Amino acid sequence: MRDVRLGDEDERKIEMDRPPLSPTPGKAAAQDLAAPQSLEKQKSQILGAVSFYFFISISLVFLNKAIMKNYKFELPLFITWYQQVVSLVCIYLLGIFGRSYSIISFIPPFEFRTIVAKDIMPLTTVLIGMISFNNLCLQYVEVSFYQVARSLSICFSILLTYLILGQKTSQKAILACGLVFMGFVLGSLGEVNFSWLGVIFGIASSMFVALYSIYVKKVLPYVEGNEWKLMAYNTTLSIPMLFPLVLLNGEIGRLQEEPVASDPNFWVVMTITGVFGYLISVAIFMQIKHTSPLTNTISGTVKACVQTILAVVIWGNEITGTNAMGIGLVIAGSFWYSMIRYSEMRK
Repeated sequence: MRDVRLGDEDERKIEMDRPPLSPTPGKAAAQDLAAPQSLEKQKSQILGAVSFYFFISISLVFLNKAIMKNYKFELPLFITWYQQVVSLVCIYLLGIFGRSYSIISFIPPFEFRTIVAKDIMPLTTVLIGMISFNNLCLQYVEVSFYQVARSLSICFSILLTYLILGQKTSQKAILACGLVFMGFVLGSLGEVNFSWLGVIFGIASSMFVALYSIYVKKVLPYVEGNEWKLMAYNTTLSIPMLFPLVLLNGEIGRLQEEPVASDPNFWVVMTITGVFGYLISVAIFMQIKHTSPLTNTISGTVKACVQTILAVVIWGNEITGTNAMGIGLVIAGSFWYSMIRYSEMRK
């Protein structure tokens, strides 16, 4: 943290009250020249951050689906566990590199203290539910329907915020939630390759996403409000906590019978997917850092549209009129809800 000396606030007030000095002609010219360059740099950073988020976020979904569909590797809990192992390696290495490279200096060195881990463990349980049900849902639904299947996180967020925190939500936000729910129903009714298991796992994932967003605020003080330290603890704890579920689901025994398990190329893809699973957190952070919350909201909405279109083009997912209407309502309702929450936060 910055060393705040006694009298800093007074000095800043004096500086603010002091009339500005007229710049010299040479300095004024330099400022005029630097302004467009600074603006261009800012635009490049915004474009780079949004593009990076788009690429990582969409690629992660498609890579996970490719592992299950193309490689016919239908062990979703093992995939989740392996990705957490790869993420932990990334966290440790980038924590080291962050000391030397300013571009990733926001990532702190890896740390793990048992006394802190005990406080984080309840949140890790919620995280395991969230990421496990994500991949379980993706196993049973098409990528084009994935957004719809997991769309009820907004509805659960409103409900759980009231039940756990006692906070009420505005009527406009509830209306937006109703629009999302209508989209969920229509999208489900119109889905060609409908799967009850996929929908159930999607609903469970939505619930855990909402729970995570609520409980993460309670846990952050234990890691000095540092999201990166929280990620390190969550990832470290999730590996031993998730492994018993992989065993109980019989996936270790089935792993030995999988033909692709002996294919080096498959493990390369699995490892890349794990790296992308970590980079999505970096991408979200970079987008929030270099853009406004409004841009972040719009970016997420556009990404959902692009992901659905790519699913149709790449995977050939069939979309009916009812299904398309449902997807449209989910995306529109989610965008409307985000805009309402954004305007409420600014008041």
